[in-house]
Amino acid sequence: MKVQVRLFARYREAVGRDRVELDLPEGGTVEAAWEAVTSRFPSLSAYRPFTLFAVGNDYVVPERPLRSGEELCLFPPVSGGSSGTPPSIPTDDRVDLVTEPLSEGALVAAVEDPGAGAVVLFSGVVRDQTGGRPVKFLEYEAHAPMALAKMREIAAAARQRHPGIRRLAIVHRVGRLEIGESSVLIAVSTAHRGEGFDACRFAIDTLKETVPIWKKEYFEDGEVWVGLQSECDHRR
Repeated sequence: MKVQVRLFARYREAVGRDRVELDLPEGGTVEAAWEAVTSRFPSLSAYRPFTLFAVGNDYVVPERPLRSGEELCLFPPVSGGSSGTPPSIPTDDRVDLVTEPLSEGALVAAVEDPGAGAVVLFSGVVRDQTGGRPVKFLEYEAHAPMALAKMREIAAAARQRHPGIRRLAIVHRVGRLEIGESSVLIAVSTAHRGEGFDACRFAIDTLKETVPIWKKEYFEDGEVWVGLQSECDHRR
């Protein structure tokens, strides 16, 4: 059977392409597909302990059998470090990936609600150094359909955990970002401020762990995908 494999971020750069077609035996697993890819591109082998697998808009385990025509995604660790159809979110909420600069004022306005006693905004900003090493700029890359699905799951989970949420917005920017620009904005309006702070923290922490978005830092003397190079260097 034929299976399409899609590569992202550091993996795409390592093999020089973003897609690979495989011929696998019927019932071949995700792990079998990984082994077939790394037999053709041995440079990926060192990344196995850190690789995430996805089919459709959800993560899958290595033992999952693949079907003919399916697309398997190979993900490096996401920039920060449940199965089924993504939960729906209220139409008043906003979840988005954009390429243009983010507006804090616009996002605050989007979550304003007459029943809210607090509006909490989190802004993730591009800093000018990492570990004392000057940063020139960043680039963010995403698997957009799955990223949006996971962000919707975060919005639904935040509402379940915090019933006092009136409105919620999560927007992440992709592409090139300069120093001082916002990469992600999360805004929440709630009846009381404590719930707003907690909801924002839950949303950004979960986003960094689960949403397939990758960050590349550019320096004067090179560049690195965040979350991958340090792990592989440590393993060596």
